[in-house]
Amino acid sequence: MFILSPQRDFADFISVYNHRSASTAPPPTALSILQSIFRQPRPVASIYRGLAPNLIGNACGWGSFFLFKSQAERALLWNKSQAHDGLLLHDNYRLAPAEFFVASALAGSATVVLTNPIWVLKTRLLSTDRTAANAYSGFISGSLRLWREEGLRGFYRGLGASLLGVSHGAVQFSVYEPVKRIYLGHRPTSSKLDNDATVVISTLAKIVAGAVTYPHQVIRSRMQNHEAEARFGKGIMGVVSRTWREEGPRGFYRGVVLGMVRVMPATWVTFLVYENVRFYLPKWIDGAGRGACRSQ
Repeated sequence: MFILSPQRDFADFISVYNHRSASTAPPPTALSILQSIFRQPRPVASIYRGLAPNLIGNACGWGSFFLFKSQAERALLWNKSQAHDGLLLHDNYRLAPAEFFVASALAGSATVVLTNPIWVLKTRLLSTDRTAANAYSGFISGSLRLWREEGLRGFYRGLGASLLGVSHGAVQFSVYEPVKRIYLGHRPTSSKLDNDATVVISTLAKIVAGAVTYPHQVIRSRMQNHEAEARFGKGIMGVVSRTWREEGPRGFYRGVVLGMVRVMPATWVTFLVYENVRFYLPKWIDGAGRGACRSQ
């Protein structure tokens, strides 16, 4: 759901493309999109178009998600302990994959509600060229225009499809956390996931989650696109039925390879930062606290 990379977002371009429109033009490819970008007067600006909402959305999204996820996991663990002997930190009380799925789904739902306006603006920016008539020219001007033309409802367009998309993070962490636990179980002398293992496990979890949940990204992007109802259908069922009728099953996986390739580096960075901060930050805080006590 979150990306940290130069943004002329190929996946959004391809997923919102309606190749059965009145035009008989073939579907775009990564190469044809690159060629069209570099034929523009300002190709570098085009490549980074939509960067502001992406940075804001990723910072707010991942921060909120991990906060809500940790709280949900603690609540589920507390509930499990209370059902037995009430010992919250008992070694026998660990979350099952299904419980990681629930915690991630709850965290993802809260995060989607908070960040959906940002992703609507990102999609509008990426689906219109800056120099084109009626284009969304920037983040601030786009926000004002969206509020003026569609009101609050416009910022939450595609929310239903995005909420369905929390299954992506839920599947990802229901794979990541158990595999991580198995790996650490074979390394009793270490409580930290090393960097190589983090990359491998996060890649596996991302591939599984992407294969299972990618269609929702296509549906969401089409719903959030400019003039979405006229181009792709009204509502979730309208988009789904029209995509199926005009493109078949393949339409729901349009851009999946490019989508997976572009998010993998961001996935690695996110999980490497997450695991290292999770391990070292408490030690740093504890060390700083002890240093302060000694100085007194």
